Formats: sequence, C-alpha cells, structure tokens
Amino acid sequence: MPCDLEELKRIYADAFQILSNDKKIPEIEVRFYPYIGIKHTIRSREGKIFVRIAEICREMFFEEQKALAFILVSKLMKKKVPPEVRKLYADFEKKDEIQAKSAENRRAKGRKIITTSKGEAYDLDSVFGSMNVQYFQNSLPKPVLTWSTRKTYRILGHYDAAHRTIVISRSLDRKKVPRMVVDYVVFHEMLHILHPTTHRNGRRYIHTPAFRRDEKKFAFFDDAENWIAQNIKSLKRDARRKLFF
Repeated sequence: MPCDLEELKRIYADAFQILSNDKKIPEIEVRFYPYIGIKHTIRSREGKIFVRIAEICREMFFEEQKALAFILVSKLMKKKVPPEVRKLYADFEKKDEIQAKSAENRRAKGRKIITTSKGEAYDLDSVFGSMNVQYFQNSLPKPVLTWSTRKTYRILGHYDAAHRTIVISRSLDRKKVPRMVVDYVVFHEMLHILHPTTHRNGRRYIHTPAFRRDEKKFAFFDDAENWIAQNIKSLKRDARRKLFF
C-alpha cells in the first residue's frame, strides 16, 4: 500500500538514523509537491529537514519510498548510495505508467520557450517541408519549429514529444554551415516523430535499430556527420564566446 505522510516521516527518520553517526534525529517535514516531472528535493534549514516528493510518486510502495529516502538522505549527507538501493528506485521511475504520467504532466504544465522558425540564414519551416516531401511522403504532421534561445554545441537539436516541438541549435543558423547539415539535424529530429520513444521492461529506447536504419537513408548522411565531427570545436568556441562575452 502507498505510504501516508506520517509513515514517510518514519522512513526518513530511519534513513537518518542508519546513515548518520549522530543518533539524534532531526525534525523532518515531508510533503508531496506538484513538480512537473519526477523530481524530489531535500533541504536542511536551521536544523530541520524539508523533503519534497513529486506528486506523481504519491502511489509509490513502501520499499520504493524507502529507497528514495536513502537516496535523498545520502545526497544530503554526501554519502554513496548502494547500487541495489539506486536500482530499486530506478526500476520504479522507468515504469511505463510513471513515464506516461510524467509526459502528461510536462504537456499540461510545462512551459516551452519558442523563439522563431525563421533564422538569419535558414528557415526551419522550409527545411521541414523539404525533408517531409523528400523522405516522408509529406506524411508527418508539422510540429512547432524553433531555433534555440542560445547557441549550443553538445546538442544540435531535440524533439520534445510532450510539446510536439523540434528545437534546433542556433549554432547552425549561419551561412557558413552547409544546408545539408541543417537538413540532416532536422531530418534526425523528424525521425523521432516517426519512431517515438518506447519503454519496455523498464528500459527506455530512443534510437532503435529501425531509427538508425532510417537515419542512414539521408542522402548526405556521411558528409553531414563528418562536417559536424570536423567543426564541433568551432561550434564550441562560438557558443562559449556568446556565453561569456
């Protein structure tokens, strides 16, 4: 059965007693909080411990709550979490129904920052339309398309399924970036619409074998990959210059 707040306080008190050399247990307040995703916090203020557990985890069973308590208290005390404890909580977090609830929360409550699809060098609406006709028989529904708020180099694009939005790094919105590279990154994110993330047996699959096979259908796959690999340092320098100056 799910735990009530009083039982949760006892779980956290036990965690402190086991993990701390000090046998004095601090005053503990535990509440469920309407975080958008699966997020939890623990804070120490004036000798009192404040624990906030994501509302989505209200139905966690005793052993799962106990594992979460040990993880949070260990984090607060800067102690290592035993692998079996971390795995017990991770198995809960990976459950299909929990991932589905998290996605629904993000869709309903989350806020997505949208800039514009029309950049200084490239128009994402035009790129999407071209890729849709060339590779998807114009069958993919058009999501929101936007350039990122700042230049990035580690992630050049991502698809947010919760908000049906493709975000492309502003680092690529330059005339010296070949059109094929922008096409390729947009094409990659479009494949995430065709091949949605799946969850099986507690595992999350983003780039499936089918996804990878379709990715290589891009006409300039090798050329685009090579350009990115050869220019990543330049993209990094440009992104950091804008960040610090």
